[in-house]
Amino acid sequence: MRKVLVFLLCISLIAALIGIRVYQEHLFYDPLVLFFKSAYLSENTLPQLDFVKLMLHTGIRFWLNASISIVFIGLLFRSRENFKILLLIYAVAFVVLLTAFALVLKNYNIELNLLLFYIRRFLIQPMLLLILLPAFYYQRLKSRA
Repeated sequence: MRKVLVFLLCISLIAALIGIRVYQEHLFYDPLVLFFKSAYLSENTLPQLDFVKLMLHTGIRFWLNASISIVFIGLLFRSRENFKILLLIYAVAFVVLLTAFALVLKNYNIELNLLLFYIRRFLIQPMLLLILLPAFYYQRLKSRA
């Protein structure tokens, strides 16, 4: 019964991550969506944007995805140590990525297009979940051996 409940909760969390992605344009301020859908590799200037609002919405989106990801990994690999490590990883990633994002936006030029694209991708998508899931699975396999 417990496994069924964990499975259903995991499916619900995945649906929540998908929902955030599907409704991103309604939930978050992000003028860079259209910029990256167009020919951004040849664009020399960023679209008009409210820097503070963009940073705030990017931060909110990061922590919303992070919260869902932490709960997801927590359900699969139940351990208090894992929870602390996950919080630390996500906090450090947030500070580093958001700082880099702000610096690239403030000092933007065309050579920084791909850097901006990938930093933003890590901030707004649950990319760390895709990296951390195999890492925690491997750690669990090693601890059982």
